[in-house]
Amino acid sequence: MLDLLLKNGRIVDGTGNPWFAGDVGIKNNQIVAVGHLHDEAAKTIDVQRQVIAPGFIDGHCHSDLMIFDHPHSEIKMRQGVTAEVVGNCGLAPAPFVPAQAELLQSYVQPVLGRTSWPWPWESVGDYMEALSASRPSEHMATYVAHGALRIAVMGFANRAATPAELARMKELLAEGMKAGAIGLSIGLLYAPGSYTTKEEIAELCSVLPPYHGLLSTHIRGEGNNLLPSVAEVIWIAEQAGVSLHISHLKAAGKRNWGQIEDALSLIEDARAKGMDVTCDVYPYNAGSTTLTTILPPWVLEGGIAAALEVMRDPALRARIRKELGEEQKEWDNLVCSTGWQSVIVSATHTEANRHLEGMHLAEISELRGQHPADCMMDLLLEEEGRISIVYFHMSHNDVNQVVAYDKSLIASDSLTCDTGKPHPRLYGTFPRVFATYVREQRILTLEQAVRKVSSFPVQRFKLGKRGLLVPGYIADIAVFDPNTIQDHATFENPRQYPSGISHVVVNGALTLENGTHTHAREGSLIRAQHCCHHH
Repeated sequence: MLDLLLKNGRIVDGTGNPWFAGDVGIKNNQIVAVGHLHDEAAKTIDVQRQVIAPGFIDGHCHSDLMIFDHPHSEIKMRQGVTAEVVGNCGLAPAPFVPAQAELLQSYVQPVLGRTSWPWPWESVGDYMEALSASRPSEHMATYVAHGALRIAVMGFANRAATPAELARMKELLAEGMKAGAIGLSIGLLYAPGSYTTKEEIAELCSVLPPYHGLLSTHIRGEGNNLLPSVAEVIWIAEQAGVSLHISHLKAAGKRNWGQIEDALSLIEDARAKGMDVTCDVYPYNAGSTTLTTILPPWVLEGGIAAALEVMRDPALRARIRKELGEEQKEWDNLVCSTGWQSVIVSATHTEANRHLEGMHLAEISELRGQHPADCMMDLLLEEEGRISIVYFHMSHNDVNQVVAYDKSLIASDSLTCDTGKPHPRLYGTFPRVFATYVREQRILTLEQAVRKVSSFPVQRFKLGKRGLLVPGYIADIAVFDPNTIQDHATFENPRQYPSGISHVVVNGALTLENGTHTHAREGSLIRAQHCCHHH
């Protein structure tokens, strides 16, 4: 007898093949049969011609800490997501060295949020154990994050690592890989990642090949330096002989719109040479990050606290104001190309400035009668550097091109946000793909969209036997109505759940039933299966 039978569905199996009519039978935590089934089942659900698809994989997000406070993960569950990959962009809460606690916490907080409890881990392996023990409703996998490695070993020092420091970072990376991390993530836009040469990263990546680890990259510049930045990570991957995944590929800043074609050509050229290169994209023309990323990189050299000191010095403030006013060769000055009106405050740290959430910096500076650069620096001082922003710096046409690209998968890049107005991608990414890109604009077929959020990310991130509706695979499943699935999160009102997703099964357990969370918590920690543990 089956545990669960989903009847009368349109089966979109994750391969990209056309949907077919049929049923899916589940026993224990596995799919045991797909087709026209007449088996008895403890529970049968007639899905009435809705789509039965593999559960969606959020292959790039920042729920590293949020999952402990919200193990039901309702925001993702209601979108059909059954697994998340964390530790992205070089940002992660481990390894956590007590001596550098202050630095690591101030580094990750603007993106990962803050916890009201002390972190109970030190190594990446400890962090993974803690994740597992939190019994989340969805599966979780993680990278080892380069920023966390560098902070553990050398803080925010703006210099090359010494041979001893590099050896220590390699040790920590190897420890994380042995524990089951899926690879190394780097965030070359963010200090201290931005202080690292490509040679140093290539050397660090020499740890990955025995584990078949993936190198995932937030490239150094997504604006004026887009093409050299893509070329740089391809060079690193080639030097180290590793597979490469480029996170949230975009062309930021008006003067760079249209360059996305050249970026995709660089990926195609690398693949033609036999390199394994892919990318991901979120389906919006605005990004979301921390306000400090707008500052010139030298300001962030000693970490956030040191940057605040720099901004208290009138002479240095004048230098920052001048640099933000002109295009830069060495780093991406996105404010210069896109304007202060494209930078929207999404979350502040203090109550005092909460009324500014949802306003852009041009408005706020006018309100305060200040130059926008001074206004930004004062805000950072008032908020101790902790301000999240939403940043309108992409063209819809470029986004559509990356979404349509057959080597791109779709992920949310969602940040934790307990206050304020988070980017709507937190609540809306996956339904938006099906509502906007499949149903309305027809940029993707239903089957292509399902592949980009299921079997492709599973293959890419080595997430085991899931992502396809095939007997013997783990029963992670999403059921939705392709005619009504819809995201409701907007930039003005982002905390809105989607509609049209009726059932979600995780590890064989019905976790969302008729749109309601059943409180099932059957998710697991997914450890990458490295076939060789005999170094």
